Amino acid sequence: MIKFIHAADIHLDSPLRGLENYEGAPVEEIRGATRRAFMNLIQLATEEEVSFVIISGDMYDGDWKDYNTGLFLLSQLSKLTSNGVPVYIVKGNHDAESKITRDLKLPEGIKIFSSKRPETFILDGKNVAIHGQSFATPAVTEDLASNYPTAIEDMFNIGVLHTSVNGREGHENYAPCTLDTLKAKKYDYWALGHVHKREILSENPWIVFPGNIQGRHIKETGRKGCVIVSIEECSVISVESRNLDSVVWSFCEVDATGAADPYEIVEKVRKSVEKEFLKNDKQFTAARVTVKGACKAHASLFFNQEKWKNEIRLAVADSFGNSVWLEKFIIRTTVEIDIEQVKKRNDPMGDLFRYIESMENKGNQEICDMVSNVVTDLNKKLPYELKLKQIFQESDDNFYNNERIAEIIGEVKQILLSRLLLSVTEQ
Repeated sequence: MIKFIHAADIHLDSPLRGLENYEGAPVEEIRGATRRAFMNLIQLATEEEVSFVIISGDMYDGDWKDYNTGLFLLSQLSKLTSNGVPVYIVKGNHDAESKITRDLKLPEGIKIFSSKRPETFILDGKNVAIHGQSFATPAVTEDLASNYPTAIEDMFNIGVLHTSVNGREGHENYAPCTLDTLKAKKYDYWALGHVHKREILSENPWIVFPGNIQGRHIKETGRKGCVIVSIEECSVISVESRNLDSVVWSFCEVDATGAADPYEIVEKVRKSVEKEFLKNDKQFTAARVTVKGACKAHASLFFNQEKWKNEIRLAVADSFGNSVWLEKFIIRTTVEIDIEQVKKRNDPMGDLFRYIESMENKGNQEICDMVSNVVTDLNKKLPYELKLKQIFQESDDNFYNNERIAEIIGEVKQILLSRLLLSVTEQ
C-alpha cells in the first residue's frame, strides 16, 4: 500500500494586516499559526511514513518580505526529502512564477511543475504518474486542465491543479475548468488547490479540495488541514481528512430569548464558547459571538455594551485562560414586547413603527447607493493605513458593498427601534 499527503494553500507567513486594530488581540499567536500548521504537516508526513507529498499551490501568500520565509519552508521540506520523501508542488496565483522575486536553491527531492506547459513526474517503482502545471502569472484565466496529458496506462495517475472549477464563491475564477474536463483525462485522483474549504467534488474519480492548512481570519472558520490518500493496486482505498491548524476561527450564536438579567447572557455566552472550544479539540479558538433574541435584559445589555462586553471577556478568560480570544462581540437582542400591538396604536408611536415597516418593505437600494457613494469618496481620500477595508477587517472584500451597507443600515434601524421600544415600555 502507498500513502501520500495532499495539501494546498499554505499561505506561509500570511501578513494578516489589521490585527493590531483589535485591542488585546494575540497577534503573535495568530501570525505564527501558518508556520505551526506547516510544521504539523511535516510531522504528520513523517509519522504516517507517506511515500510523497503533493502541494497544490499557494505555498506563499505573496512575494517574500525577506529570505526568512523561504529558509523556513525549505528547512522544513528538507526533513522529508532527506528521508527519501519527495514533494511535488504547483505554483498558484499567490506564488506564481512572476510574483516571487527571491529564490533559494531547492533541496534534492522538491519538484516544481513547469509553468510553460503540463509536466509529468514518474515515481520509480511505485507505478505512480503525477501531472501538473504551475501558474506563470497571478491571474491565469485559461483552462490549464484541458491541455493535461491523458492518463498513462497501468499507472495510478494524479492531476495537480490550482483552479476554481466552475467558479467558487469568494475565490477568483482562475484556471477555470469543468468536472467533465477533469474526468475526461481518466486520472485516478485530482489534487486541487485554491479553494480554502474542504470539498470532495467526486469520488469516481476522486476530485478533492483539501482546503487551506490554517484559517487566516473569521471568514475561514472550522478545522483546517490536509488529506491522506491510501492507494493499492492503482485504486484509492481511503481519503482521510487530518487537522493541522493551531488557531481555529469560530462563529458562536447565542440565543438570549427570555433572559431576565445580563448575567444570564454572560453565562449563556460562556457555555456557547465552551461548546465551540471542545468541538475544536481544545485548540486555540478565535470566536466571534453574536447574541440574539427578545429579552428583558436587552436595555441594560444594549445601552451598557462596554460593561457587558468586558464582563463576558472576563468570564471567558476565567474559564479558558489564553486559549480563547473573543474576536468580536455583537449584540442583536431586542426588547421583549409585542410589536404588532404597538403598530396598531393610533398615536405618533404607532405611526413611527408603521413608517419604519413601510421603508423596509420598499427595500434599501436607494440608501445603499447613497451610502456607497459617500463611503467610496471618503475611502479614496484616506491614507493607506486608515483604509476602511483595513479598519473593518473585511479581507478580500469591499467594505462598502451593498450587502455590508444593508447590514449596517439594519444595525442602525435596530438601535432606533430599541430606543422607541424602551420609550413604549416606560409609558
